[in-house]
Amino acid sequence: MSKINSLIRKTLLSSLGVIKIKLEKLEIKEKETAKKIVRLIPNQCPFAREIKLFNFYVGKIPPLCKLNPFYEDLMILRFRALSFLCEIGEDITPYCQ
Repeated sequence: MSKINSLIRKTLLSSLGVIKIKLEKLEIKEKETAKKIVRLIPNQCPFAREIKLFNFYVGKIPPLCKLNPFYEDLMILRFRALSFLCEIGEDITPYCQ
């Protein structure tokens, strides 16, 4: 059974590596593509929340984005898209809020 688990783990890790490499090599050459990337990838983790009950602070749900194996790669891709938009003279202030 451990050989099967090892094989599954190796397959999963190699698949994740392939996706990470594709994200790294993705070239941004068009304005519309850059805008879509910036709109699709949020600038901050959307899962962090404060829990309040009747206006009393109960607790906080920490950001879970760090658990995503592609979090850093997606943030780098978003930054590259923003950089591309800056280079072509596009105003990026609406995307930075």
